[in-house]
Order: sequence, then structure tokens, then C-alpha cells
Amino acid sequence: MKRLLIILLLPLLFQSANAQVLKKPIPDKLVVLSFDDAVVTQFTVVSHLLKKYGFGATFFVCEFKDPPFSDKSKYLSWELIAQLNKMGFEIGNHTQNHTHVTKMDSTHFAAELTYIEDKCKEYHIPKPVNFAYPGYDFSERALNVLKAKGYEFARAGFDRVYDPTIDHPYMMPSFTMLATNKQAMYDAFSEAKNGKVVVLTIHGVPDVAHAWVNTPPELFEEYLKYLHDNHYKVIAMRDLKKYIDIDKALQIIPVIKKR
Repeated sequence: MKRLLIILLLPLLFQSANAQVLKKPIPDKLVVLSFDDAVVTQFTVVSHLLKKYGFGATFFVCEFKDPPFSDKSKYLSWELIAQLNKMGFEIGNHTQNHTHVTKMDSTHFAAELTYIEDKCKEYHIPKPVNFAYPGYDFSERALNVLKAKGYEFARAGFDRVYDPTIDHPYMMPSFTMLATNKQAMYDAFSEAKNGKVVVLTIHGVPDVAHAWVNTPPELFEEYLKYLHDNHYKVIAMRDLKKYIDIDKALQIIPVIKKR
């Protein structure tokens, strides 16, 4: 009987969470663009297309070891990362060396976050407040580090839509854009409704460092044109704060890896 009562009350609990977490209703057709790995085409191709269509985005940067970050035919320089910031885009943290959080203790993780924060300070870029898990790997011990360092959102994978009333801010799901999943992308766009946000994870356009996560430029612009022509609102991750009370969400939403 007690178990049945709890099940019956769950919808009311979620409604209560909704009222506390949202500053204002999430509009339909809200999309967050996020780019990983500091691939050079994110400046040479992506930034100019985003400006063409008037879209925001977050670029999660790191310094890869393989291929090495020093190879500027593949990766952004910090000068170009600073240019992305000056163009109005958000710079987020992807760890120093794209190190999976499952392979680090709390001290190591904090140090890798701090490295990127310090580089941002050196290049007059605002301190990152949003994080993306390298390889989508998740470790619960990372949560306390993110909170202690003042991070607001942390993006994972899962290929599903983000519901701010039930998804913990440090377990934000996203859809991964690839050269081979065109229909899945259009299906994802259609899910940006009823209080849910479509968050996209994109790598190089094209990806000259890691071909398995490549998006061809012509396909990428096709998506941007579709979003523009169909009146989607395309934002950076930081802009979600207009709709979501981060402190309340961190306090009341439980961490559940999969739903």
C-alpha cells in the first residue's frame, strides 16, 4: 500500500520540482549547440556559419595528446579560442587533456579543470562555468568537484532530449551529430517541445583529428538552415540560465545516469 501511494504521488513531486526549478517556461524549439575537442574547423568553418544564421554555441576546449594539440592543422590555437570568445560564443571546459573522469581521482580532476580555467584567464576569456565529460564517461566523484568549483551544467551523452525538471544539471543528456545519422538528427529536432530542450554534441566540421565523429560542412549547414527556416531558437549552454534556476536544480534533482 505504501509503495502504491509513493508511485501515485510521483507525478505531483515532479510537478513541484518543475515549479521550483524553472524561472520561466521552456519555449518549444529550443536547441543548444555544443562543440567538443577544440578542432580547428570550429573556427575556420563553424563560427562563420553560426554568425551567418545568428546562432549561439558553446565550445568545450581541451588540449588533446593524440593527435597532439600542438598540431595546428588539426586543433585551435588559444589565440583562435580567444577569437571565438570575442565573437560572442561561450568557452566551456573539457579537461586539460581530454582525460576521462573515470580515470581521475578528485585532485587530478580539479587540476585538469583548473588548467583550462587558467588558460582562459591568460587569454582574457571568462572563467568556464560549464563542462562536458570527455568520451561521455561519468563518475559520481566528479560531482562534488564540479560543484565546489562553481560549475553550472555538465553535458553527457545518452542520445535523448534534456528535461530540466528531471535531469540533474551535471547529467545533461545530448544527441551526438555524425556524418551517418541524418534522420536521427531531424528526429531529435522534433523533440524540442513540451518543456524539453535538444542539446547537440558536435565535433569537427569536418573533423580532421578524429574522423569517426566527423560532420561534413554541407550537412552541418543544411541543419542550420533547417533550424533557422523553422524558427528554432539556437543558444549557448550558458543561456539556459534564463530559464533554469541552477541552485535549486542542483539541490532537488537526483543524479540518475539513465532514464
